Amino acid sequence: MQNLNEREKNRVIEMAWEDRTPFEAIEFQFGLPEKEVIKIMRKELKESSFKMWRKRVNSGVSSKHRKKRPQSMKTFKSSRQKTISLNKISKR
Repeated sequence: MQNLNEREKNRVIEMAWEDRTPFEAIEFQFGLPEKEVIKIMRKELKESSFKMWRKRVNSGVSSKHRKKRPQSMKTFKSSRQKTISLNKISKR
């Protein structure tokens, strides 16, 4: 497991918890394969929260795995996610 600082670890957990963020995006940004993300989630979450997360990820509700995603979903970020530039959230 890589040495992540607390902020990076929290971001990995946040990304892993989001259904629309695929494991490939986490690996692209932090260099952590799916197995490492699962280890972090297991270590950092309460047991019941981890079990709930794993069940959701493997149920088909989540689009964490690129193979399970619809073809129309090609980007890592949600269309509802605001664009960030120069540390300021831009307005639509």
